[in-house]
Amino acid sequence: MTTLLTPHVTLEEMVASQTAARLGIDNMPTDTVILDNLKKTAELLEQVRTLLGSRPIIISSGYRCLAVNSAVGSSPTSAHVQGQAADFTCPGFGNPYQVCQAIAASNIQFDQLIYEFASWTHIAWSTTQRRQLLTIDNSGTRYGI
Repeated sequence: MTTLLTPHVTLEEMVASQTAARLGIDNMPTDTVILDNLKKTAELLEQVRTLLGSRPIIISSGYRCLAVNSAVGSSPTSAHVQGQAADFTCPGFGNPYQVCQAIAASNIQFDQLIYEFASWTHIAWSTTQRRQLLTIDNSGTRYGI
């Protein structure tokens, strides 16, 4: 069964995790706050999809339970743990840097936009919506886009 959060984003793709599958971790949230957050994240991704010419977005990481988040070496305060972030690519539009540039130049509201490891785009939202622009390179160094 597929659960649509928005017209183009499913719950299943927002919780899919190769790490969870490999380690036998159940990554499906039951907390209604997290489920509501995932819907808001999906709505943010719909805005991004529209900005990028309605081209499909491939989500590589959405929600991560604490066990999965720890297994991938991420911060326990990651927005992924609250269902407020997604990592994605949009090959039909361009490379992740071009995607970040397009989002940064738009009116889309976000908390963090990160060009990660020259491989994907991370977008997160919060109640503060700082529009923080970052790059993380292969050494783990963070700096502005």
